[in-house]
Amino acid sequence: MTTSAKAKSIRFDQDNMWVELADGRTLGVPLAWFPRLLCATAAQRRACRISARGLHWEEIDEDISISGLLNGLGDQTVQRPRAA
Repeated sequence: MTTSAKAKSIRFDQDNMWVELADGRTLGVPLAWFPRLLCATAAQRRACRISARGLHWEEIDEDISISGLLNGLGDQTVQRPRAA
């Protein structure tokens, strides 16, 4: 599904990320869905760059699409077990 929804602003509370969309909707997403954001400092979370494609945090290497959020998708990173 493609969407033209665009992020306008982002904020955090203790447990959630809140994304205000340009069309007036606000998405509340549990930080537990995105382990990098959950473990990030408040300063790292504030360092979000909003683009036409979504949200990006350079320092913690996190990218989240608005389309993915609207579809209820959390972290899509494949975690592979470390070799012993």
